[in-house]
Amino acid sequence: MSENTSVTEQTNHRFLASTNHDEKARQDFVRSYKEYLVKNIHAGNRERYEKTIKPKFEKSQNREPGDRFEVRDLMVKDPYYQMFSSLLRTSQEMMWSSCQIPVEKRFTALNEEIHLSNGESNQGTLKLDENLEVPRYHKAVDIHCQPGGYHSEFGENDASPGMVYDRAVHIYAMGQMGPFNDDMGASIVLWLKENHPDFKPLRILDLGCSVGHSTVPYCKAFKNAEVHAVDVAAPMLRYAHARAQDMEAPIHFSQQNAEKLDFPDGHFDLVVSHILLHETSGKAIQNIISECHRVLRKNGVMIHAETPPYKGMSPFDAFMLDWDTRNNNEPFWSRSHEIDLDNLSKNSGFDLGKKIETLIPSAFQIEKVKRSEVFQGGDFGGGGQWFIYGNWK
Repeated sequence: MSENTSVTEQTNHRFLASTNHDEKARQDFVRSYKEYLVKNIHAGNRERYEKTIKPKFEKSQNREPGDRFEVRDLMVKDPYYQMFSSLLRTSQEMMWSSCQIPVEKRFTALNEEIHLSNGESNQGTLKLDENLEVPRYHKAVDIHCQPGGYHSEFGENDASPGMVYDRAVHIYAMGQMGPFNDDMGASIVLWLKENHPDFKPLRILDLGCSVGHSTVPYCKAFKNAEVHAVDVAAPMLRYAHARAQDMEAPIHFSQQNAEKLDFPDGHFDLVVSHILLHETSGKAIQNIISECHRVLRKNGVMIHAETPPYKGMSPFDAFMLDWDTRNNNEPFWSRSHEIDLDNLSKNSGFDLGKKIETLIPSAFQIEKVKRSEVFQGGDFGGGGQWFIYGNWK
């Protein structure tokens, strides 16, 4: 393990799957393996490109590679990049396996405990819709390579995909999203408080909440607010509700498609999402932003946190960040980083003069932790900042 791992350990809670010595050692190894790839192997790709691949192209074509697609065609033939990409993909598969093993061993007991807790809930609510059709763009692939995806159920009242996801996210981000995996939500809260201190939302909606990592900070920051969170995956919501209860966060979870919400017009002051947009199709994104406009009250705001768009990046940097599209079961990743945000807002009825498009600093800053200074494939928690897109109504 790296010397900084101890200060970014995941905070335990009642429903986080426990591990024995060997299970924990396996997970720690995967995290260290990912850290080694990012810190020691990743940079070699740039060196190969700048010293060998790019000069060779310039000599033959009398120009630099024009875009990430030309860089891709060159890099995928390079043995060093092939090695890096293969190792990084392997780390993903190892990560999911290391998180599945302790859950599988305690599958029945963990599900029963979560089901019992949800049935005895005295704060927040959980509303599932067995008739909701999970969108094809969500179930056609195992997103992020998680076996079975987020929606699959392997038993009655199953919450196991949430159990696996909770631990895997921490390993995937190598602790850089904080001990509660909540850095995106906490970062938006920090940005709002510093830049709009008079904004006091009384109703908040989190779209595509998964297990509620980034939902909880809104409860803590806006204690008088009524907080709602939706997702299409019932297993994630079962886990999210139990987890939120243990953290004393009264959140109202419901199984809904963000493209067509059941909330009334003008119901919310703040609508947010955290890495949702790159998981959806182009048509779905437009529907989601239109729904944001519908459910927002006048002077309310929507804010969506993502990794930054390719606009303004060098062709090489855009190619490297695009790794997830080709290798990590993220078919919409590439397109979502090139979407016309002006048209997205305009077509949904928003005033472009009130659009938000900026990078915001990470809320999770520990002096002893040196965060990555660039976004790169396989390092989702890197960069030390998040890109946000949104609009005031």
